[in-house]
Amino acid sequence: MNKKDLILGFLIGFATTLLGSYIFITIFTEFKFITGLQIMKSHGNLGKIITLGTILTLIAFGLLLKMNKEMMARGVVLAVIVMAIITLFI
Repeated sequence: MNKKDLILGFLIGFATTLLGSYIFITIFTEFKFITGLQIMKSHGNLGKIITLGTILTLIAFGLLLKMNKEMMARGVVLAVIVMAIITLFI
């Protein structure tokens, strides 16, 4: 059960990061999501967009801790760590 919770938390963290990046690109730029990602990558700003997208992950982490889902919260933290590593290499 613990591994399922950890994987589910990882997926929640990854999904909230993607959702946050989508919201940021569609609201604060005039581009569509895929076009915005391509343009941000060509300008070298993709890591910054991913970092801004993790703000929603903070909310998910807090909610999971409030609901006493510690293993899922660990999965969310793991997703943030993986995203940070990805951001370093992009």
